[in-house]
Amino acid sequence: MGNVLIIGAGGVGNVVAHKVCQSANYFDRVMLASRTLDKCNKIAAKLPRPIETAQVDADNVQELVALINRFKPDLVMNIALPYQDLSIMEACLATRVHYLDTANYEPKDVAKFEYSWQWAYREKFKQAGIMALLGCGFDPGVSGVFTAYANKHHFDEMHYLDIVDCNAGSHGKHFATNFNPEINIREITQKGRFWENSKWNETEPLSVHQLVDYPEIGPKESYLMYHEELESLVINFPSIKRARFWMTFSENYLTHLRVLEHVGMTSIKPVRYQGMEIIPLQFLKAVLPEPSTLGENYSGITSIGCQIRGKKDGKDKTYFIYNNCDHAQCYAEVGAQAVSYTTGVPAMIGAMMMLTGQWMKPGVYNVEEFDPDPFMEQLGAYGLPWHEKINCELAFK
Repeated sequence: MGNVLIIGAGGVGNVVAHKVCQSANYFDRVMLASRTLDKCNKIAAKLPRPIETAQVDADNVQELVALINRFKPDLVMNIALPYQDLSIMEACLATRVHYLDTANYEPKDVAKFEYSWQWAYREKFKQAGIMALLGCGFDPGVSGVFTAYANKHHFDEMHYLDIVDCNAGSHGKHFATNFNPEINIREITQKGRFWENSKWNETEPLSVHQLVDYPEIGPKESYLMYHEELESLVINFPSIKRARFWMTFSENYLTHLRVLEHVGMTSIKPVRYQGMEIIPLQFLKAVLPEPSTLGENYSGITSIGCQIRGKKDGKDKTYFIYNNCDHAQCYAEVGAQAVSYTTGVPAMIGAMMMLTGQWMKPGVYNVEEFDPDPFMEQLGAYGLPWHEKINCELAFK
């Protein structure tokens, strides 16, 4: 039904490649490209069908354009770093090819991520007759689809949204991040933000926390953070009075993070070392375990969902929708841990929605702007079954 170019050969890129190859009815020719060709070839060797591979620098628009013109995809799936969103979007504009990513843009020199840079491309993409689908992982991604589904089927008005993300698994390492360490640590060490009373409110990093009772897991300390989907959700669902995002961290993880932060290893400001200029966080990334290598010994599950409170037929209603995902089962299927799996599967489904025309109109969009039903129908079929609870509190204050 369409040719797809996947850019990025890390843990999530591996999952996307496997899932695309499991869906031959929707994807014709497939190419996996990365700065490191060897990574692509190693993934390709384990796939259930042949794909093409290529080397490309995703920061270089001319290289991207040349590769797109050579392979002629119908859709480019950006599974690279958020730093590279704009260069890949520029290449898609130049070649008039549809675009999808899993995380919004952030500049390398400022630990700040927001959609404004990508939303600025709306008119350009519309005039070019192509579509960009932003943030089609799990959170962001499925969290937005869950919210749209709740709005369509369960509420007349949504008032309070809490997105919860728990990783109750263990990889056996003293300290490691489940996705790119540089992106992960930049995200966690930022100030928290949440939407309330028609404005953004800031908190000190990880200073607000409470116990949340996760299904099949139990109570876990959960920390308020800023997460990018909040920005688009409060715009697309203006009845929301408060929107927050919560994530769990073990005390061991937080202790390591505090020490690294205190000694300057999480800084993104350049320092001089032996006559060279280095970024401490980039050096830290180089010595930490590669996230794509964590899957083999990972045990336990993740639990990610949305608790929403609002009105239906004039009555108060609480609705909780979530997915639990098992690390060991993910590794057995595609050789990845659950954090990569829960990001890669929705990216593939988003590509499927675009190629089939179910989600397709020129411009730049977030996932919650489309009909959630066809996407939700595919989630369980491709390994992420979802569950609902009505009028069931998660012990939120």
